[in-house]
Amino acid sequence: MFLSRRFLSWLGESACVALLCLWVAPLHAQAQPEAPHSNPAPLVVMNRTIVTFRVPFLGFEPADRAREARERIEELLARQGPADVSMQAIPQGILVKIDDALAFGVTSGDVNTLHNDTLETTASRAADALRGAINETRELRDTRSLLKSGAIAVALTLGYLALLWLLALARRRIGYRLGRIAKAKTEQLHLHGVQLIESDWALDLVRRLTAFLFWALALLLTYEWTGRVLELFPYTRPWGERLNGFLVDTAAKLVGGIAGAIPELLIAAVIFVLARFVVGLLHRFFDRVASGRVDFGWVDPETARPTRRLLTIVVWLLALVMAYPYLPGASTDAFKGLSVLVGLMVSIGGASVVGQMLSGTILTYTRTFRVGEYVRIGEHEGVVVELGMYRTRLRTGIGEELTLPNSMVLETPTRNFSRNTADRSIVVLDTSATIGYDTPWRQVHEMLKEAARRTTDVLAEPAPEVYQTALSDFYVEYRLVAHGLLSQDFPRIDILGRLHQNVQDVFNEHGVQIMSPHYLGDPDEAKIVPQSRWFEAPARHD
Repeated sequence: MFLSRRFLSWLGESACVALLCLWVAPLHAQAQPEAPHSNPAPLVVMNRTIVTFRVPFLGFEPADRAREARERIEELLARQGPADVSMQAIPQGILVKIDDALAFGVTSGDVNTLHNDTLETTASRAADALRGAINETRELRDTRSLLKSGAIAVALTLGYLALLWLLALARRRIGYRLGRIAKAKTEQLHLHGVQLIESDWALDLVRRLTAFLFWALALLLTYEWTGRVLELFPYTRPWGERLNGFLVDTAAKLVGGIAGAIPELLIAAVIFVLARFVVGLLHRFFDRVASGRVDFGWVDPETARPTRRLLTIVVWLLALVMAYPYLPGASTDAFKGLSVLVGLMVSIGGASVVGQMLSGTILTYTRTFRVGEYVRIGEHEGVVVELGMYRTRLRTGIGEELTLPNSMVLETPTRNFSRNTADRSIVVLDTSATIGYDTPWRQVHEMLKEAARRTTDVLAEPAPEVYQTALSDFYVEYRLVAHGLLSQDFPRIDILGRLHQNVQDVFNEHGVQIMSPHYLGDPDEAKIVPQSRWFEAPARHD
């Protein structure tokens, strides 16, 4: 009796399938064009996606097809049969059956052509997924299997907590040892008695790095533990598979991307190695030019190092341009967009930097001044201690060090007091005095020269000279020009100060006022010097 009912049930379902095939054939052509206008709907059984319906079928939308198929599968599984999954091809697609009873159908419109799938592969994957869901349904009703999975989950959890504890212990011990090493190393880094890196900053950096590594490994362990535990239970197994699959796929993509980029990276590395070799040759060559062992035309020892820096920048820029196409991701739109963004930022924000660099280059190759020369730039004066690419540093004689941007230096008149002397330690000293017309000019000349002779560090050769630079309305302007011996103990401002003191003393000794007279009216007597006073002391007849 039981076999008869089973046979009659199978016969009735087969007849329904045959009638379905005959009735659907004329409608197949009309069903296809509706595909693009429907929203895909997944068929989910036991939290596992079996197949995704993408087109209507027999007037049913994809969502209706998914709902009907899920209810039919639940009904078939409730019969407690062997639940054998099979497939049957029909003109409209492939039917997936459970115990020879229809579960759902897969049509050609359900195929994901973007992934190069076919109807057969789509149906085969759906059948495999359905078998897995059926097995998980049986496992969910198996108490012994659930208890075993729970025991394994408890063991994995204990192992996970133990690994976290070991990580925390390793973090403390490694952080302590690295902190001691960092503190010892930073205390040894001194330059002219100044500690370059603070030990507290190094300790904080070590703590942050160890904390980052700890949390990264802890998150990785947590991710792996979550995936493994979810895979143990039937209902959550798809979630665990997706978690572990995502991690594996990401690692595979990363490793594959690195492996695929190795040939191009090798080419880029060869380019940079060649650039490094060329830069090394440039360094050795221009170091010899700077030391005077090689004479190279227009490049002298003063400009050898700046020339080396410029050529080094050019070589590295050329290497970067040549290696750029071989860098991983260089052809992607994201990399190109980032390159454009960086270039725009550099062009906008680096205009002043480029201007400073060009100004430094012009100052270097025009030889406006050199290191060690005494100059006056605008209202600032001192010994040049550095002529860099972006700045110029001056050391004054009053304990100051001035830093001037090269663009300002280039636009400001510069007076060089050491250029026309054979020795850079010899500088030009000049000072002015305005004396009335009633004082013989010969007497003023000799008094200024006498003041120069009395001043220590003012050289006798070349001899001091006095020039009358202007015949103003009420007085004559005299200018004393001498040469002084510059030293670190006696800077130019100190020598000028003593020269001014001696000028005052000499003029006071001879009763000559240092003044610039102005008049509100004509005096009673003419402001002239009679010939009898032309050679008053200390003036002498030639």
